[in-house]
Amino acid sequence: MHDARRIIFWRHGRTSWNAEQRFQGQTDIPLDEVGVMQAERAAGMLASLRPSRIICSDLLRTQQTAEPLARILALDITLDAGLRETFAGEWEGLQRDELEDGYGDLLQRWSAFADVRPGLTGETRLEVAERVVLAVERGLEQVAPGQALMVVTHGGAARAGIGAILGLPPDHWSALGVLTNCSWTVLQENLSGFGPAWRLQEYNAGTLPEAALADDR
Repeated sequence: MHDARRIIFWRHGRTSWNAEQRFQGQTDIPLDEVGVMQAERAAGMLASLRPSRIICSDLLRTQQTAEPLARILALDITLDAGLRETFAGEWEGLQRDELEDGYGDLLQRWSAFADVRPGLTGETRLEVAERVVLAVERGLEQVAPGQALMVVTHGGAARAGIGAILGLPPDHWSALGVLTNCSWTVLQENLSGFGPAWRLQEYNAGTLPEAALADDR
């Protein structure tokens, strides 16, 4: 499996809106002081995974997260709007209790099902997943066998993209837990010729992945 490529999904660090539990969506909010420290800490660890390419949402909070890693590895950052967070229309800026009070039933259905829009004009998870997968495919075009692609993105966008890449049924994507700020998820290419094209190696991690010697079969 030495030629297997890896995809590392990395969620951005904390913002003031994260701390206030506001729905950010595509509103362009920068990292707060905690988020900057999270990005610096995570970059020091993720550099050991030696990604050969960094692609990043064009929103400020993801760019600020990617910058320390790019500096350590002397890599360019390729911005791709396909990696943006879910557009959520009138939900953006609302706190969790405001969403529950004003959109309770819709919020529950949106959380559970991939074809439900947040608010009146937002994107479904299916739409988000489609553009995230296309962005990842563009990034992988320049990743050689055995190398890794770093994808710096957002929590909801990452979960939809991961679910789609793993081939999970869309209405099972909600089984993937909410990603914490600056956590990462590692997918590894399956070169066996059997089963799914990509396998989940680490999810919502904050420490470095360890090599799996074997399973217990």
